Amino acid sequence: QVQLVESGGGLVQPGGSLRLSCAASTTAFSIYTMGWYRQAPGKQRELVATITSGGNINYADSVKGRFTISRDNPKNMVYLQMSTLKPEDTAVYYCNARRSSYTSWGQGTQVTVSS
Repeated sequence: QVQLVESGGGLVQPGGSLRLSCAASTTAFSIYTMGWYRQAPGKQRELVATITSGGNINYADSVKGRFTISRDNPKNMVYLQMSTLKPEDTAVYYCNARRSSYTSWGQGTQVTVSS
């Protein structure tokens, strides 16, 4: 099992930046595809970005060029650097670990973009 704990959310003005972090408790972190998802009020959870064990990265079109996902395998960490934030980026952001049919979610961290 993988336990995930997100941090780094908060209130930021439009155009600002935030970095989310996700700490994973597992001895086999490097084998998992890690991802960030988000859920805005009244909307379904949606993919933000994923990074595979081999380093392949995928972004939602809405965040391409603004967000960067990265992972640090020795530290069991995955990050989401968010820049040029927009009010529509406001959501609860969830960290995800996935391998084959197994998936694990963190508890989420709130990101609010507002002036």
